[in-house]
Amino acid sequence: KNKAAVEKALKVSTSNSTEGSWGWLQDYSGKDRVDWRPKEYWKPGTKVTLAAELNGIDTGTDGGWFVRDYKTTFTIGAAQVVKVDLDGHRLSLHRDGAQVFQAPMSGGTPGGDKASWRGTAVLMSKEGTINMRSETVGLGDAYDKMVDYSMRLTWSGMYAHAAPWNSGYFGNANRSSGCLGMSDSNASALYDQVRVGDPFEITGADAKGTVAEGNGYGAWNVSWTDWQTKSALK
Repeated sequence: KNKAAVEKALKVSTSNSTEGSWGWLQDYSGKDRVDWRPKEYWKPGTKVTLAAELNGIDTGTDGGWFVRDYKTTFTIGAAQVVKVDLDGHRLSLHRDGAQVFQAPMSGGTPGGDKASWRGTAVLMSKEGTINMRSETVGLGDAYDKMVDYSMRLTWSGMYAHAAPWNSGYFGNANRSSGCLGMSDSNASALYDQVRVGDPFEITGADAKGTVAEGNGYGAWNVSWTDWQTKSALK
């Protein structure tokens, strides 16, 4: 409800006239969400300003209203992409077009719910050491572990992280419960270099499908033409 009025109050400006569009989608929680996506990956050094003049606008949620405006500015850093080859069981970090890190890894076990997602997943958060429990992602009592160097890629529970218990499979087989597992040293090295917002480009046949647009930040898996149609102002 009221998507057009909300979107009209949102303005993105950039230092280099970056082409982009707002798009409405359903978040993994089931709620509506609006994201702004550039046509292509951000160029390094781009200064971005978001001005949200929302004060007094109906949220469209049965009596809710925005009560303030928002403004934020940030600058894009180096161009970083993590390339994940599920079939080759390796991942690599590329900065400004050059490979700066690579490691053997093990992805999700193919053929069922434990397979990894393919497509482009954006690094959502760097969470350090966390407790991962299989029951929270619908996998019963398969695991309950403290996991180091945890890098969240989707709301549904796919991470890149240290997985020393799976070391026999690094570089030769996908045998995790859906995450991208590495040695402690390689996970630490990757964790130290990646930044929230970096895309992970995941390829390979050993996957259960493509990251959905609302499962984290999956907008890069939508064509530019289709993304533009998601604007409430088109």
